Amino acid sequence: MNAKISFVSLGCDKNLIDSEIMLGLIDEEGYSITYDDSEADIIIINSCGFIMEANQEAIDKVLEMADYKRDGKCKALIVTGCMAQRYKDEIFESLPEVDAVVGTGDFENIGDVIKRLLEGEKQVKLVTDKEHLLNPDNSYKRIITTTGGFSYLKIAEGCDNHCTYCTIPSLRGHYRSRTVESLVKEASILAEKGVRELILIAQDTSMYGMDLYGEKSLPRLLRELSKIEDIKWLRILYCYPENVTDELIDEMANNPKVLHYLDMPVQHSENRILKLMGRRSTREGLKETIAKMRAKMPDICIRTTLITGFPSETGEEFKAQCDFIKEAEFDRLGVFTYSAEEGTPAAKMDSQIAEEVKAERKDYILQLQRGISASVCEKYVGKILEVIVEGKIEGDEDNIYCGRSYRDCYEIDGFVFFKSDEELLAGDFYNIKITEAGDYDLIGERID
Repeated sequence: MNAKISFVSLGCDKNLIDSEIMLGLIDEEGYSITYDDSEADIIIINSCGFIMEANQEAIDKVLEMADYKRDGKCKALIVTGCMAQRYKDEIFESLPEVDAVVGTGDFENIGDVIKRLLEGEKQVKLVTDKEHLLNPDNSYKRIITTTGGFSYLKIAEGCDNHCTYCTIPSLRGHYRSRTVESLVKEASILAEKGVRELILIAQDTSMYGMDLYGEKSLPRLLRELSKIEDIKWLRILYCYPENVTDELIDEMANNPKVLHYLDMPVQHSENRILKLMGRRSTREGLKETIAKMRAKMPDICIRTTLITGFPSETGEEFKAQCDFIKEAEFDRLGVFTYSAEEGTPAAKMDSQIAEEVKAERKDYILQLQRGISASVCEKYVGKILEVIVEGKIEGDEDNIYCGRSYRDCYEIDGFVFFKSDEELLAGDFYNIKITEAGDYDLIGERID
């Protein structure tokens, strides 16, 4: 049967890559991929289960897609991903609309699951506890869903950090690096498809290679990837601060293809809270690492994420965290309120913080960072930045385009806006002279 399959991908960019691999495998099996859910015979929801908000989003999406089973062509709903792994024993009872559950280590068997459903099998469950080792041949078949000349490259799976607030190790298993050779091959295939910017991702990119090569090998990987002629930009996300080595800083500083941009989630600044979180960094170590990077790369853009309202966080510690934010002057900063996740050590800790207090602290940090970001953006007025085009502003008659500089990662950072009477293609690069600055975005004019 030439069944039509539609796909909903929720959650993080690491989940998106799993979705793209599944799309490639589905296509290879001879099924048709449709982007119209009402036309689908089977709908797949690749879920996130990192925090309860993500679980609720997945549940809402299942209920929304179930309408197509009642009123449309849809014959079956499949739930894959982290929520499927986390609640493998509860989903069929709690969500009877679901026909198949596929875990994080089993998604490469999606074609077989579809076949079983089409043959009439009910409640197919494929969730094993065996840690998934990605078959690189399947990764090479990815169908890229991102536009604008960039793509993600997942360099490792799982996590060994065991932060006390996090469920990822129980959902994704131990840290497993992919080989340099498989990553270079995949990157070369992506380059042939028009990708110019590679965004390197993992639960912790800074630990890349420790399991395979006995040493932190991210600098080596960057050197090999930079040899691919058509790859212009290499961007690093999710680099834990305690693992940012001098070798990595030097590689970033000296390799012209590696952007002076680092996503470095610190989560907190105060040593007592960091210890309770199971983090290995310290306030002093964070300051030293930031200073090293800025000494070697004065133009580096540092993005971070914080958690506020962790159990027992005092008012004094919150104030100290705010003082650290002022001192560090992060270029980009995101903040989450602590979420007590079932099965994590932090959820059992005493002195849980009230939700309204968490929300107030989050709002205060965001307002504080807004002023810092505006001040940082102002420094770029008069400078020339190379920008990768994302696209033209829809419906704009003034021919305004948006793009991203080295300071702007897709979806999580700001934009550079500029005018062009000439039609521009997404993924192309242009020099933009910055003329105005906002709180997070820049405005400029295209120059030759």
